[in-house]
Amino acid sequence: MDVAPHVGVQLGHLLDDAYPAAAHGLPTHASFLPRRPGSRTRTSGVTSRTLRHYDAIGLLRPATTGPGGQRLYGPRELVRLQRILVLRELGLPLDRIAQVLDGEADDVAALARHVEQLRRQRARIEHMIDAVENTITRLELGMPLEESEMFEGFAENPYAEEAQQRWPEAYAESQRRFGRMTRAEQKALFERGDATTRALAALFRGGADPAAAEVQTQIANHHAWVSAFWTPSRAAYTGLGQMYVDDPRFTATYDAYAPGLAPFLRDAMAVWAEENLTD
Repeated sequence: MDVAPHVGVQLGHLLDDAYPAAAHGLPTHASFLPRRPGSRTRTSGVTSRTLRHYDAIGLLRPATTGPGGQRLYGPRELVRLQRILVLRELGLPLDRIAQVLDGEADDVAALARHVEQLRRQRARIEHMIDAVENTITRLELGMPLEESEMFEGFAENPYAEEAQQRWPEAYAESQRRFGRMTRAEQKALFERGDATTRALAALFRGGADPAAAEVQTQIANHHAWVSAFWTPSRAAYTGLGQMYVDDPRFTATYDAYAPGLAPFLRDAMAVWAEENLTD
C-alpha cells in the first residue's frame, strides 16, 4: 500500500518527464525551459490557486514569470514542490515546512530522509490496517476483542518532529535502527525499557542513592536500551538525563512511574556516564 500515491507516483516521474537531464543532476535555471503552472505542475494535483498562495507566502517562488505574469517553474522548483507535498503528507503546517526547507540545502539528503519518513508512515498505516482487519474478523466470528491488538499503529510519537529538528543525525540513526526491527522486536524493546524504568522506580521509592551499585546496574540497562535506538556519548547521555527534568513532557512520563523519578534518573545517568562513557 502506498501511503501517499499522489506524492509517490504522480510526482515521482515529474523530473524525468519534464526535464530528463534533471535525473542526472539538477541544471541551473539558464539550462532549461520552465513550464507553465498548468502543464507539468498539474501532475502534482496542486491547483493554480495553491501555487499562487505558496508564492505569496514565499514558500515556493517560480523560476521566472512569462507573458501576462504566468509563473514558470523549473526542476529546482519541482523538487521543492515535491518536498512541500511530502511534508504536508507527514502533517507539518506550512510555516514549519518553510523552516525545514530553508534549513536544508542538500535536496538529495533531504529527500532521502523524506523517503524514510514516508516508509515509517506506510508501516504505521499497514499496522493500522492489520489491526482493523483483525477486529473485523473477530466481530464476524463472534470472538472476543483483544484491546492490545485493536490499536496497533494508532499511537504517534509526540516527540518525533522535535527530536528530528534538535538532533537530526541521532534521530535519523534511531529511525534506521528501529525500522530494521520486526514488530515483535519493537514490542520486546519497549517492554525492556518499561521493565528497566519500573526497576529504577522501585529503587527510587526504596530510597536508593543514584550512585548505588544496584541503581547503576539498572542505568547500564537503560543505556543499553537507549543504544538500541542511537549510541549517546557521555555528554549526550548526560544531556538526555537533564532533559528528563527540563522537559515537562518527559518529567510527566517518569512521574507516572514514581513522582520525582526524573531528577533521580538524571543524577544516576550522570554518574554512570562519567564512569563509563567518553565524548
